[in-house]
Amino acid sequence: MQFVLPAATQILQEVIKAYGFSCDRESVLKCARLVKSCKVQDPEITSPSGKLKAMFLPPVTLPPHGPASGGSAAVS
Repeated sequence: MQFVLPAATQILQEVIKAYGFSCDRESVLKCARLVKSCKVQDPEITSPSGKLKAMFLPPVTLPPHGPASGGSAAVS
């Protein structure tokens, strides 16, 4: 992430200025929030957004969860 995020931010800064955003970090964050809110409203944005995210973020494997003692917990 420490290498990818700065590169992605720099690329986005160049792209978003063509759409009226400033060329700074705050504008990149603002644009990202707007895209995220549009994903909920427009399924056409959801697929490309997911593909872009998959290119920049590796899959995360979460460790199994449960009690630290190794026993099983009852779910109520």
